[in-house]
Amino acid sequence: MKTRFAIVIGASSGIGRELVRQLASEGTKVAAVARRTELLDALKVENPDRILTYSHDVTDFESAEKLFMQMTHDLGGLDLFIYNSGIMPVVEPNEYSFEKDQATVDVNVTGAVRWCNLAAERFLNTKSGTIIGLGSVAGDRGRSGSPVYNSSKAFLHTYMEALRNRLATSGVNVVTIKPGPVDTEMTQHLSMSKMSATKAAEIILSKRGKNGEFYLSPLHRAIFYVIKRVPSPIFRKLKI
Repeated sequence: MKTRFAIVIGASSGIGRELVRQLASEGTKVAAVARRTELLDALKVENPDRILTYSHDVTDFESAEKLFMQMTHDLGGLDLFIYNSGIMPVVEPNEYSFEKDQATVDVNVTGAVRWCNLAAERFLNTKSGTIIGLGSVAGDRGRSGSPVYNSSKAFLHTYMEALRNRLATSGVNVVTIKPGPVDTEMTQHLSMSKMSATKAAEIILSKRGKNGEFYLSPLHRAIFYVIKRVPSPIFRKLKI
């Protein structure tokens, strides 16, 4: 699926950076949005004719609409919107940090709604376009290890489904991606096998023309099909 103009929120590292690189390499003009200006500057140097960069904190909700309008103007249009911003603070087994929880909700939930609503409204009017939201397999069950992170991704999954249903007759694709462990800054503390960010970005972009929810791995799809159906008393004992 050819994309002419795209916005990637959360573009300075990991999956977001790879999405920008791959889009630009195929000829797409991309607006890359993130907080860390120095990383954005380094990304822009890779393909200055195709990559536009904008420093922005997604928790600055008031400035989002103005920036969205500026970017669509600078790009000359919009075909694809990707919300990739997300945080996963390390939470100790007996820790209940409201500060960490609030930061997680602000980025993973409120930021996603603020930005995806803007894209949805534009695409509703143009009767075309694709919205991609990066969820997580963590949102499929309420694990004890990181309650608010899990819940934030479960919210995103439901919100994206609702957008998909709302925009179903408008020619707009709404795609939910559920990655498992991917080799990024956010997962450096996790000792497990991880997919490369490059591979993850390739799979995500392959879903542009489709509606629905997608895991990045057939194995994850099979595993979580089972996990979602494990009775709660057993799930608690398994501690997975």
